[in-house]
Amino acid sequence: MASDEATTWGRVDDDGTVYVRYEDSERVVGEYPDASAEEALAYFARKYADLEGQVKIAEQRVKGGASANDVARTVEHLRSLVAEARVVGDIKSLEDRIGALTDQVGSLTKEQAAQAQAALTEALAYRTALVEEAEALAAVDPARAQWKQVTAQLDDVFARWQQHQHDGPRIPKNDANDLWKRFRTARSTVDQHRRAFYSELDSQHRDARARKQELVQQAEALAPRGSDAIPAYRELLDDWKNAGRAGKRHDDALWARFKAAGDVLFEQRHAESTAENEEYSVNLEAKLALLTEAEPILQIQDRVAARKALTDVQRRWDEIGRVPRADVRRVEDRIRAVEDHVRSLEDTHWKQSDPERKARQTGLASQLEDAIAKLQSELADAQATGDARKIKDAQEALDARKIWLDALGG
Repeated sequence: MASDEATTWGRVDDDGTVYVRYEDSERVVGEYPDASAEEALAYFARKYADLEGQVKIAEQRVKGGASANDVARTVEHLRSLVAEARVVGDIKSLEDRIGALTDQVGSLTKEQAAQAQAALTEALAYRTALVEEAEALAAVDPARAQWKQVTAQLDDVFARWQQHQHDGPRIPKNDANDLWKRFRTARSTVDQHRRAFYSELDSQHRDARARKQELVQQAEALAPRGSDAIPAYRELLDDWKNAGRAGKRHDDALWARFKAAGDVLFEQRHAESTAENEEYSVNLEAKLALLTEAEPILQIQDRVAARKALTDVQRRWDEIGRVPRADVRRVEDRIRAVEDHVRSLEDTHWKQSDPERKARQTGLASQLEDAIAKLQSELADAQATGDARKIKDAQEALDARKIWLDALGG
């Protein structure tokens, strides 16, 4: 405070007593002996400046939204300091500012209480949502749950719970305890279901492992039978597919043994097929040559000649023997085409020479000839009378019977 301002608010008596003016009166604030009046006033003015600085800091804290409770304690402390202040300056102004601070602290207290309540409501809602999320995971059907995913999700929920517990507002003890009990129960339920699931899965894996070990032993025992055991191995393979999972580590190891046992059989069959192909390749050449000789039979229409030629081909075909497996289909299809041709010639001949069929044809032909003769007589009568209607009907019926008779003769 400047010296002239200090003079405005205080004075020093001749004996060194210092006074401060307060409203319309003045009061003693102290003594400062062995000093000039200016030095005495300056000393008590500095004490006023310090006190005013504390008031200013309190005002800034209110503006900054500091804790209302903390600021209220500060204001009460300042009020007592000002009431007992031994300073030179505008004490009434400080009292007014402290009074204004008291009103501001009241408003700040209400505002912060509302904010705290809103934050508490939000915190309760957030915690409740976490509990419900955990309870939803606990309600998942254990038989359908993807346990790695469920466990990861529950761990994430718990991490968010801990983070909110650390960073969020303090929740009333009763509410916090109730929510934690629900959360803990949900975690416990998930843990129980998970343990039960994996216990059952372990049991299933043990059963499947024992069954697959038996199948491996049976498959390995087939080796002495060679390729003849392949059908039996395929039956074991069907059993393997129905045996269930034994756990990845065991499944991979057991499958490697089972497959190796099958490879032995299939490799032996491949070796046999290779040997057969070498042996039968000569037969293939002979049959291909015979097919070249046999396929001209397809052009023969004489059934007797065709049958004679085919019989000779079939005899030599059987004498040649087997061909490589891969070529069976194509050579059999070609010889079958020739056989089908000869069979069709014989079927046609049989239909034409069948006595019963001939008898039926002769009887029907006789009936048609009688009908034609009768219709011709009726047509002549109609023409004689000039009855156009009867002429038309008789002519149509006559034409139809002639067509049937021609077809029967064909």
